[in-house]
Amino acid sequence: MGSPRSAQGSRESFVRWCWVGGTALLLFVVALAGPLEQSVRQQISMVALAAAGVVTAVSCGWRAVQSRGRRRRAWGALSLGGVVGLAGNVYSGLAGDPETGDAVYIAALLFGVVGLSLFPAVRPRGQDLVRMLLDSVVVGGSVLYIALFAVALDPVAQATQPAFTAYALPVVDALLATLAVQVLTRSSAAERVPLVLVGGGFVLYTVADVAFALLSATDGFTFGSPVDAGWVGGYLAIALAARHPAASGAPVVTRSGEGTPVLGTVVTFCLFLAAALTRVTQAQGGAGLPWVANALWVAVLVAVVVRQILVVVDNESLRHGLERRVRERTAQLRSLASERERTLESVADGIYGVDLQGRVTFVNAAAAHTLGAPAGELVGRDAHATFHAPAQDGTRLPAENCYITEAVRDGITVTAEQDVYLRLDGKEVPVEVTASPLRDDGRIRGAVVAFRDVTERREMENIKDEFVSVVSHELRTPLTAIRGALGLLDGGAFHDAPEQAARMVHIALGSSERLARLVDDILDVERLDAGTTQLELADHPVSELVAAAVDQVSVLADEAGVTLAPQHSTEVVRADAERIVQTLTNLLGNAVKFSPPGSTVRVTSVPVGDFVELRVEDEGRGIPPDKLEAVFRRFEQIDASTTRERGGSGLGLPIARSIVELHGGRLWAVSEGEGHGSSFRFTLRRAAPETGRAPEPRQQGVQAPTRVLVADDDPDVVEVLRAVLEARGYDVVGVTDGQAVLDVIDDEHPDVLVLDLAMPGTSGAEVLSQLRRSAATAGVPVVVVSGTRPGDVLETAALADDWLVKPVDPARLIETVRDVIRRQPHHSRILVVEDDDDLRSVVATVLENGGLAVRQARSVEEARGALAHGADPDLVVLDLTVSGGGGRELVADLRRDGRLRRVPLVVYSGAEVGTQEREDLQLGRTVFLTKGQAAPDAVLRSVLDLLDAAAGRTGGLGESGDLPSSRTP
Repeated sequence: MGSPRSAQGSRESFVRWCWVGGTALLLFVVALAGPLEQSVRQQISMVALAAAGVVTAVSCGWRAVQSRGRRRRAWGALSLGGVVGLAGNVYSGLAGDPETGDAVYIAALLFGVVGLSLFPAVRPRGQDLVRMLLDSVVVGGSVLYIALFAVALDPVAQATQPAFTAYALPVVDALLATLAVQVLTRSSAAERVPLVLVGGGFVLYTVADVAFALLSATDGFTFGSPVDAGWVGGYLAIALAARHPAASGAPVVTRSGEGTPVLGTVVTFCLFLAAALTRVTQAQGGAGLPWVANALWVAVLVAVVVRQILVVVDNESLRHGLERRVRERTAQLRSLASERERTLESVADGIYGVDLQGRVTFVNAAAAHTLGAPAGELVGRDAHATFHAPAQDGTRLPAENCYITEAVRDGITVTAEQDVYLRLDGKEVPVEVTASPLRDDGRIRGAVVAFRDVTERREMENIKDEFVSVVSHELRTPLTAIRGALGLLDGGAFHDAPEQAARMVHIALGSSERLARLVDDILDVERLDAGTTQLELADHPVSELVAAAVDQVSVLADEAGVTLAPQHSTEVVRADAERIVQTLTNLLGNAVKFSPPGSTVRVTSVPVGDFVELRVEDEGRGIPPDKLEAVFRRFEQIDASTTRERGGSGLGLPIARSIVELHGGRLWAVSEGEGHGSSFRFTLRRAAPETGRAPEPRQQGVQAPTRVLVADDDPDVVEVLRAVLEARGYDVVGVTDGQAVLDVIDDEHPDVLVLDLAMPGTSGAEVLSQLRRSAATAGVPVVVVSGTRPGDVLETAALADDWLVKPVDPARLIETVRDVIRRQPHHSRILVVEDDDDLRSVVATVLENGGLAVRQARSVEEARGALAHGADPDLVVLDLTVSGGGGRELVADLRRDGRLRRVPLVVYSGAEVGTQEREDLQLGRTVFLTKGQAAPDAVLRSVLDLLDAAAGRTGGLGESGDLPSSRTP
């Protein structure tokens, strides 16, 4: 864009050119009108025409160079037309051949038509351009017809018949003048001055050519007359148009300007109507017309007909286009409206709109459902009066403070507003509301309110508060007992009362176990709810799962005086043994706690299609019918007072149900009411039958089995115990005499003695006393199996390593024999890697008490240092989150060490380890325990199991030689 100073200079230059051109034209007119001779005037006219043509051609060519795009081509065409016209004038004047000169001049005017069609910066449609040309033909022909054959010429007075070119010149001139007017009406205001000058130039051409045609018809035209001033003036007008500052034009655009073709159309048909009336008048008068007049009239008629056909075709095309666009736009609007409606209906939150008066204008489906009424019944109601629940005292809340009023009145947007809506049936619904003003062109037209039913959220918040309250109480209660007991001991209150001190220690231990169980239960519930618990599925006999659970609850049942009666089952289920035993333990524990002394708890199993249904049935107080489902909720208790006396966190049943559902089964309760006992039942999928499976070979390379000496006065008992122990891989020697016991010990050196007190000859008590007095046999572990309770013979009981009261459960016997063997010094080296000093010290103490040599490391670096100094451990206890790089890096180091790549490993971590991660942590035999769920005693049992397996001692293994479950106990 040019500077203001440059634009001002262009305007001043144009004004100067206007003065020069006007003065030159005035002088030319004066010369032609003066008393000069005809020959002189003729020469002046020829020179002026030539000079004007040169000036026009040069001026248009200069402007073409200064312009761009369509305007450059327009001025180029006008410059070329000026050159061609100048050539025609020169030839006509020199050769005296006006017809040829007129033909050349007509060609020059055709270049003018091209130039004018390219002149508008706004690109016209092809149909508009053709219509403008046809309108120009109609206007030019009509004007010429009226001027030549109705006004100026008298058919009788015509002296000669002019040449065709004499009539064609004014037609083409009129076409150009009309085209200039058509273009002018369709152009912007800034372009109109150059167009006016161009159109004025062609008007002057038209006037001069009409006069030329009239004078030629009367044989009176000669150069040097005032007619020549029209041609010269036309040249100068076009030359001045090229000098105007707006002649270069603006960039081409594709949209029409503000011009309209209405005015041009009216003028066109008015002139055509005038020419038609003239033609009718001449026809009625019988006047003869020359053939040129008829040809001109036919050309005008053809132009009118073609123009109208073109208009009809264009209108039809436009109509079809508009109809198509209307259909497309209608479809788009319908699609948009349908999409908006679907969006509103698909949103789960309630949405409604209000007008300026607060009346409901629309309601989506979610809002109608929450408010309990069809959308049609809600539209038109006052939103505040209809939806808002009254205050707690029953009074209506003021509308002035309502968020709907604030949004409509003040344009305030409210988010996360807590409110209570009132359904039409009177029920209150807690909601969270967002209200926004609805604006249109900057003005508020209403408001849109979105709300969400937060009933479930409120319930969850209440459950969370209750959960926190219960957990807080359950945590603080054992902590208070622990702190009180330890405080009394620390203060020396029971320094002289060892029995009371022992009682305080027992209280602290029991409270710590209760606290650990609560933490374990909470962690189990969260893991099960989050779906992060991984099951280790395998085929397990139902009888073994039930036996394991009964064994864990047997002590509790003995203390409560309740009999456990498991029914033998041949069914095999596909399950995670540890988790199902945990479930059965929870159910059995509850049944024992809520059963009266002397009652029986039965465990049965029934096949049900592809499932096995296990039932734990008691003879306790029963469950009310309305509580059969409630008992599976967290912390739900039928009678909190009695539950508190019997202990329990209220999480056992929820955990059990989650475990069963994780297996694809279901757990439910059955009871006929209070006083009729209860039955808890759950289903597990039956194991698929296996065919053609070869029995697994026994473990190869096992060292000599552990030797057990069984002594009992009843040979049948000896045989039974022998069979039980040999089934677990022990080498058993059986005797029925006390003296034989002493002899076998001297000869066979057994690893453990299972001793009955009532034997002939030397009694069991005497045998035990002699063994302890001899240095050679004092270390032999002894398990007393007797019908006498240890409390009745305290001196003998003090000499025994463990005591079982007949009748003896085979599983209890196996476990007891295994434990007393383990308690003997192993002399194995254990490396404990744990960064918590207190826990590391406790674990080390437990392992040392089990006869193990322990080396401690608080970080990975310390562990690496211990290994570098030749302290090759027989087993490693490792925390994965230990400082100094993490336990995983230490495992990687051990794998790279040829001596330690197969060392047994106990991973003792705060979080459960996933299946994939377990595979990455395997060294030799590896067991994974979780802190909080596995106490340090469980670490000792796992360590001893692994050491026994590494040494080839099969007594601590299962029937298949496998280690116990590698998960948490």
